[in-house]
Parts: sequence; C-alpha cells; structure tokens
Amino acid sequence: MLKTITSLLFIFLLSFNSTAQQPDKPNASEIYDAIEKLNFLGSVLYLAAHPDDENTRLISYMANHVKARTAYLSLTRGDGGQNLIGPEIRELLGVIRTQELLAARRTDGGEQRFTRANDFGYSKHPDETLAIWNKDEVLSDVVLAIRQFKPDIIINRFDHRSPGTTHGHHTSSAMLSYEAFDLAGDASVYPNQVKEYGTWQPKREFYNTSWWFYGSKEKFEAADKTNLLNVDVGTYYPSSGLSNTEIASLSRSQHKSQGFGNTGTRGEQIEYIELIKGDLPKDKSNVFDGIDTSWNRVKGGKAIGDILKQVQENFDFTNPSASIKNLIKAYNLIKKLENKHWRNIKTKEIKTIIAACSGLYLEAAATESSSVLNNTTKLNIETINRSNANIELVSISKSDNKKTISKNINLKNNLSVKTELDFYVSNNDNYSVPYWLEEKGTLGMYKVENKKWIGLPETLRTATIQFNLNIEGSPISYTKPIVYKTNDPVKGEVYKPFEIIPEVSAKISEKVIIFENDTQKEIPVIVKASRDNLEGFIELNYPEDWNVFPKQQKINIKHKGQEQRLVFTVIPPKYQSEGTLSPKVTIGNKIYNKELIEIDYDHIPYQTVLLPSESKIVRLDIKKRGENIAYIEGAGDVVPESLTQIGYNVVIISPEDISSQKLSQFDAVVIGIRAYNTIEELNFKQDILFDFVKNGGNMIVQYNTSHRLKVDNLAPYTLELSRDRVTDESAEVTFVNPDHEVLNSPNKITQQDFKGWTQERGLYFPNKWAKEFTPILSMHDKGETPKTGSLLVAKYGKGYYIYTGLSFFREFPAGVSGAYRLFANMLSIGKENITNNSGLKN
Repeated sequence: MLKTITSLLFIFLLSFNSTAQQPDKPNASEIYDAIEKLNFLGSVLYLAAHPDDENTRLISYMANHVKARTAYLSLTRGDGGQNLIGPEIRELLGVIRTQELLAARRTDGGEQRFTRANDFGYSKHPDETLAIWNKDEVLSDVVLAIRQFKPDIIINRFDHRSPGTTHGHHTSSAMLSYEAFDLAGDASVYPNQVKEYGTWQPKREFYNTSWWFYGSKEKFEAADKTNLLNVDVGTYYPSSGLSNTEIASLSRSQHKSQGFGNTGTRGEQIEYIELIKGDLPKDKSNVFDGIDTSWNRVKGGKAIGDILKQVQENFDFTNPSASIKNLIKAYNLIKKLENKHWRNIKTKEIKTIIAACSGLYLEAAATESSSVLNNTTKLNIETINRSNANIELVSISKSDNKKTISKNINLKNNLSVKTELDFYVSNNDNYSVPYWLEEKGTLGMYKVENKKWIGLPETLRTATIQFNLNIEGSPISYTKPIVYKTNDPVKGEVYKPFEIIPEVSAKISEKVIIFENDTQKEIPVIVKASRDNLEGFIELNYPEDWNVFPKQQKINIKHKGQEQRLVFTVIPPKYQSEGTLSPKVTIGNKIYNKELIEIDYDHIPYQTVLLPSESKIVRLDIKKRGENIAYIEGAGDVVPESLTQIGYNVVIISPEDISSQKLSQFDAVVIGIRAYNTIEELNFKQDILFDFVKNGGNMIVQYNTSHRLKVDNLAPYTLELSRDRVTDESAEVTFVNPDHEVLNSPNKITQQDFKGWTQERGLYFPNKWAKEFTPILSMHDKGETPKTGSLLVAKYGKGYYIYTGLSFFREFPAGVSGAYRLFANMLSIGKENITNNSGLKN
C-alpha cells in the first residue's frame, strides 16, 4: 500500500535505503527531481518533541519545492502515547512510531533523527520534563544533530517562551533548540563532538507559528508581524499530479498508531514562521534569502555546478542514460572536494542518480529470513544494467571487505547477471534490533553505549553486500542491505529485512501472572531456536519467598524456527507478595535471557525486538463477585487478559453482536479504551448497553477523549469529558466518598493500593456530570486544583454505570496490585447475592 502511494510521487529519496520495501525504481520525473536537489546546497532542520508533532506541509515544501535537504529531529520516539492499532505500549510502541516516522519521511522527502530522550508520558511543565530527562544529555544530542546535519535553518514546532501552556515535552523541545542554536558553534561545548564533527553555526532559527497559537484569528490579525515570514505551501506539482498539501496528508497519515489519517487539501495554504534568532531575510517569502545554496558555496564547486547545470538543462526524459557521462565527470570532481560534509552528502546523491539513469538494479536476497552469529547464509545476487552505458561488474564483497569475489563481467544492456554467494555472519555483526533498547535506561532516557549510534533512527545494518563497478571508466561502489523476499499469493513479491538474531530466545507468554491465593500454578516457558541442533538447559530466576520446580530442564531443538515448551511449577508464598520471574537459557558457555518479539504491520517494515524476558508474579489478596464479563475492544489494551488472570471469564464481543439476548449472560460489560473514539457502531448500541445496566448489569467505560467522540450519549446521564489529567503517578489520592461500596467491597481499598502506579494516575477525566454520579476519588498534580472525575459511579435502574479515566490499561501490564483490587470492586458492585469461585456468598 505504501509503495503504491509513493510511486505516485515524484519524490526521489536519496538518503534512505529501504530494507523492507520494494526496491526503489525511479521514473524519469523522479530522476530529474533528484538532479534538481543535487544542485541545491542548503539544509533545514525541523524540531519538535514527538512523532506526529512535525508539520509535514512545511517539511514536504522544503524538501520538494525548495529542494533543501530537510530533516525532522524528534526528541522522543513517542513511547508514552496510546496505540490505536494494537496492544503494544511503551518500548514496543516507540518502535512502531519510529517506523511510522520513517514511513512519513519516505512519503514527504525528509530525513529522520532522534535524541535519547524517552517519552515518559504527558508532562505539564518543562521543569518536570527536564527533571526526568537528563537535560544535559538531551541538549548534547540536539547540539550533536546540528553539528552532524549542519542546517542553515532551524524551525521549531513549539514556542520556547510559553512554559506551562502546553505539553512540557513540547516547550522543552523548543527551549533546548533555542539554547543549542548558539552552543553548536562553540568549540568549548561538548568538545568530543567537535573532534568528530566540528562546530556549526546555523544562520537562522524560526518558530512555526499560526493563528491557533495566538488564541484566535482576530488576535493573530492584530499581532505584530515584523518578524514573521509567510510561505504558501499549497504549491502544485504537475509531474506527480499532487499538491504539496496532498503529499503532506499522505505523510501525516502514516501515523496510524495515533489515528492521524489525514485528508488531502488543494489550493493556497499559508504557513507562518517567526524569526527568533539570526538575521531577518529581506525576501520574507524565502527562508534561504542571503544564503548561497549553489555549488559556489564550496571551494571547487563552480566546475561541478557548471557540469550539473548542463545535465539539468539537457536532461532527456526519454533517455536518462544520456546524462551518465557528465554525471560521472561531476562525481569525480565531487570526490575531490575539500568540504567533507558536502562531499559525503553529494557523493551519495549523485551515485544514486547515476544508478537510476542507467536503470541499474542491484540486489542481494537471502534464502532465509534470518541468521545467527557465526553462521553462513546463501545469497542470490542479481545485477542488471538497463542502459547502453559501459558498466562492468568488477567484484562483489561483504561490506567489511574481508571477502571479495572477482567478477570482471561486462554488464550488457538488459541482460541480467545472477550468481550465488555464501555470506558469513561474523561476531562483529550487529543484531538487527533497535539499538536504543539493548541496555536498560531510565524513566527519562535511553542508554546508548555506542556513541556513534546516537541520533540514528534505526540500527545500522551490517548484513550488506558491496557491488564494485566500473561505470564509463570510473570505479563506483554501491552498498546494498541483504533482504529476504517471498512470493505471496495475494500481495505478490514481498520484501522483509534480513535479520541477525540470537541463537535462542525464551519467553513466558503472560507478562503478569496473578496468584489469587497460595495455590501453585503451572507456568509454561517457550524456548525458540534460531539455528539447527540447539542443545542446552533452562532455569528460572524468581524471588526468594517463592519456589519453582524443577530447578533446571534440558533444551533439545533439532530445527531452526522450532519451539520447545517447558513447564515449571511456581509456588507462591502464603502472604501477599510480588516479584519477577525470568528464564535463563544456557547454550555452551553463553547465557541468554531475552525475548525476541516480532512486530508485523502492513504499513511499516517487519521488526524484531529484543527485550529482557521477564514476567511479574503477584500473590494477590483479592476477592471478587460476579464471573462473566463481556469486553468490547477499543483502541487496544490487555485488560481482557488481565481480568482473566484474576479468575474472570472474559468474552470479547464485537459491536455488531451487541444485543439484549447476548448481554443477558454477563454480569458486567467493560468498554475498552477509546472505543467511543474509534467505533462508529457503538453509537447505535448505547441504548442496548444502558438497558443492560437498567436490568441489573454493571457497565464500566474506560477513558475516551472528547475529540472525535462517535456517540451522542456517553452515559445514561449527562457526562462531559475534559482534558483534565494527573500525570504524576505518585500524586496523592483522597477518598471523596470513603464509605462508598466501590472502596469497601469485596476488597477494602486503602492508600496502599495506589502505590507503585506507572506513568500517570489517569487522563481525560470528566469535569461535568449529572447529580446521579458519585465521585469517588480526588487527585491533582502539583500546583493544580483537585480533580474529582477520575472515577464516577451512578446507579441506573438495578445496575451501575461507571466511568473511569484511571489508567488501568497501563497499570495491569505493570502488575499493579491495587489496580486489580479496585477494578474487581468496580465489577463486583451491587453483586452481593452472587456466589462465585472466590467463595463469597450473600
């Protein structure tokens, strides 16, 4: 789907090597656009806090209309957001959103960068943000990005002058950028960076403002616009048949996990940027005014510019290969430039253009999808020249040049040369997993041991093949990542990245295991082999007051990809306790303790992630009433599995199956997070759900947002959502109605139950409700007024309607005992006469 979209665009991406998409096969219009970009020596760095914060209209305009090298620096990977497409949260969501940003950049023509900052969740003030982030480390990463990318122009998405008025991450991103603007040019600041990349002083810094930031269009019209530049980003590109704003919408729509599908627009679209540092351009429609963006910018560039001007003016759309000889001349001159920065960038760009003009196709496809270290994999190599250019395949080598196979084959027009190659994966190769997750970081920062990786969007692929060619008498080498491809009966040719993974991984399927009492449980551990003939043993690490039997079991797996299921008996203590259960696999003299997780969505490349293999085990003192729960899924969470853990019979029902007869078999109905934001059908089922409550059932609705609410009546009584939230997970909780049943039966809820919460207390609380609702809890962040809408209970007929903004969807996966106990009370309310497997009677 994504490739279909991008093939419509004339954007020719020079900096991105797709490891999982179909290979780029640019047409003549795309090649010409790349030549135009080759002749522009200027850079723009757009900067904000999260994936989806970026203004894709402006990024696309700078990349495709201005032809500037354009990048988006997102300080975080969006780990603290919500996921509308699946159950992944935290680190795994960060992996998804990283790939969505890369998909967006493939669409709008930009590049992507990051810092080590971890999105720990919503923050109300930059003081809090910068206290949780390591300010100096994040600032150093921003300075590093500026010194590496060397932008002439920096554009901030947010205002550094308005702390406390928006997300603390947002303001912090602008504040750090504002500070880094000057520091990047100071050789005494982060001197180790200077040794590697030198200093760099951007020319100008802007704030990407709009009338919205002024509060109204009227206030914006009345504002002083002396330092404002306005740019019409609605330009139309005839070669693609798309406006810039349509491309921007396609880019924005890649943020699928956040539900940011966007409809394209046409016509004039004005963007405003306010100068906050540097000199004001005389031409206020041109951010590069006064900056030389021609080849004259670099010593020795004039001769290159003269050649490439001819290439651009004489480009033959019916025969792009006619440009190859002049491109080779320019390539040889670019390699001699003293300016290392532009030499490296433009060498990469022109090499890609030369390959495109010659219809050069280079591919190294593995016969298997993955390999382990110290293993040999067979590759199918294909090389073809689809032009009359004189091209010779001199040799093929692994990119570390440790093994080179001489070929010396003249590549004749449109005659494919195929060969096989044994590729050895050495101990020096990297696992192809997210590098920022290899080491345990802190709440606010990821730990990256290899400093050269800081800022990279992905782990550098070491499984690559170098094609050494001679094109029109000049040696040129191309490095291609090894891929894996199959033929799908529906999708056709499907590409996946070739993965380097550990020889073994182990997992416990349940990430939180609840023991309702002191009865032992059989816990299966799944061991998966990534090579043939795997032998070793496995044992479990567990808390001192627990016990596990047997202590050790043998592993014997014959074939790669097979799994072995081993069952351990876990015996909890007699009293309430919690800890961590983690498998440890020993193969030879190596120990493995990580789980290999696969992320596979159609809109992003397939991902493998290594995380510590561990499960939280909780001996919980919990009672409950009722047994059968209907769950209506929303945007994705693990609440159904969590309720099953504490003994409920949970049945997931689809919205279209909601009927009075269907619901009559259940004690309670639970609505998943943001279900009323994502499921249109529920608007037609509310009356049935309310009748279920009226007839004696309980209905629990988890948080939704007021934006894009798809139901007319959220509750049987008046209930209005707000943006109220409590981001401090340790904020004091006051019992507004301490005698209420939901706090006392069947579990006595105390302050202890609100300890150990993670990321936040809750979000999007109601702030107005009918008198029938009883508020249960009060809480607030520092310096704010009390918020009493986190848990509201209303009697309706014979049953109860409960609305909660408490973040159970985060607390359950973290094994927070109090969250389970409180939710059990919510499900049990009014069920005094029910006898169930917890032994409670009337």
